[in-house]
Amino acid sequence: MKSITINGSKRESVGKVATKALRNAGRVPCVLYGGGEPLHFSAQELDFSKLVYTPNAHTVVINLEGENIAAILQDIQFHPLTDKIIHIDFYRLFDDKEVSMNIPVKVEGAAPGVLNSGGVLVLNKRKLRVKALPKNLPDVIVANISNLKLGNKLYTAELQTEDFIIVHPDNTVVCQVRTSRASIIEEEEEEETEEATEAGGDAPAEAPAES
Repeated sequence: MKSITINGSKRESVGKVATKALRNAGRVPCVLYGGGEPLHFSAQELDFSKLVYTPNAHTVVINLEGENIAAILQDIQFHPLTDKIIHIDFYRLFDDKEVSMNIPVKVEGAAPGVLNSGGVLVLNKRKLRVKALPKNLPDVIVANISNLKLGNKLYTAELQTEDFIIVHPDNTVVCQVRTSRASIIEEEEEEETEEATEAGGDAPAEAPAES
């Protein structure tokens, strides 16, 4: 998995006054958990743009005064009015310890149910939570839809690998091919037309008017 480097500075004070001063200076208060006492630091808000405002998943390398620490984003808080980042929690990575992370789903292939039957592909899960060693964390989870016919579903059980565990029930639907609303309306209109034609054909002929 690709990593993004964050250049941080250790925080000497963690009180409300110091925290407010950091935010006023365009910095984000952060905490790194795992492996002992929590480590408090701050970093420029702009440094988090490629990590936060993206559909992709990344690990993080936190550079703290020359020390590089591998981590993942664990939690993030936004200001309720401005949507500015006000706090981030990270979790330290260890080579021999599994971690859980949300990974985006990437659809590949062409579904026969869409190409040949006029169905619509519905992506039920845009991200899936996986558990794996850091070295086995995938950039994406590939969902191949090449065998999906109309009415078929792709389940998480079909996407499991030896490298990671998908932390969802095996019967969780990742994507499916459903009948399109346009097709349903078209079928209903055809049925109504057929019923009207049959009704018209069965109706008795009117008797000729008396002279």
